[in-house]
Amino acid sequence: MPWHGGGIMIRLVFALRRKPDMNRAEFQDYWLRQHAPLVAGFATDLDILRYVQTHTLDDPANKAAQAARGDMEPEYDGVAELWWASEKDLTENLQSKAARAAGAALLEDEQKFIDLPNSPLWFAYEYPQINPCPENVIANVKSNIVRVFFPLRHQESVSEDDARHYWLTHHGPIVRSHGHAAGTLCYRQVHRANSPLDEGVQAPRGTKVASYLGHAEAWIDFGSIRNTHEAKRANAAFIEDERNFIDLNRSTIFYGKEHSIIDRRYS
Repeated sequence: MPWHGGGIMIRLVFALRRKPDMNRAEFQDYWLRQHAPLVAGFATDLDILRYVQTHTLDDPANKAAQAARGDMEPEYDGVAELWWASEKDLTENLQSKAARAAGAALLEDEQKFIDLPNSPLWFAYEYPQINPCPENVIANVKSNIVRVFFPLRHQESVSEDDARHYWLTHHGPIVRSHGHAAGTLCYRQVHRANSPLDEGVQAPRGTKVASYLGHAEAWIDFGSIRNTHEAKRANAAFIEDERNFIDLNRSTIFYGKEHSIIDRRYS
């Protein structure tokens, strides 16, 4: 059954692994300098409201966050995210000749630098937990702010509905209660929509990796909290509760910097 989010906009989440013959720097450079302008050029044809690239940092914090949770999946090289006004609007737009041509052109370019079978993508809805007003927090390259990206799968002993409920009603309040100590500027849960549109983007890419239940995302000021006692206590509380519903061995976590390519939300 589809999972309908509380918000209006629907988001495509695309967790990316680079092709084996590229290093991360080469991958991220092509993605930003070659692929991003291509997407931007099709913004009108695809009716994209927003497009953000999150580039994974080569930072010891990635390994530390994973090690604290046990044997996790390897981090991704980055995450591409695109927003539309609604699932209905997106479905209608995808029927147009211009949108189909744009999608084919983007897929052709993706094949040059993305390991598509091992790069899962799915549609999702977001649930704000700690939300600034206005919503303008971004992990710019030259700032102390980093974005945490935590794609997660639930434990097999817990049903999908129960995992979603626990995530929202139990885990969310725990994270919010430690928000200040953890230096959390913004925190959202982004739940997979179980949309019929998933198949339409996965099949052409030969996606082999199963979609995640969703992902947690947070923007943190690393400059102020990275080694404080309170931040360590908060992190311990997060991990203790994650073990109640997340299959950490089939999930991963990493830090990144953002590049905002398209933002037409307020135009």
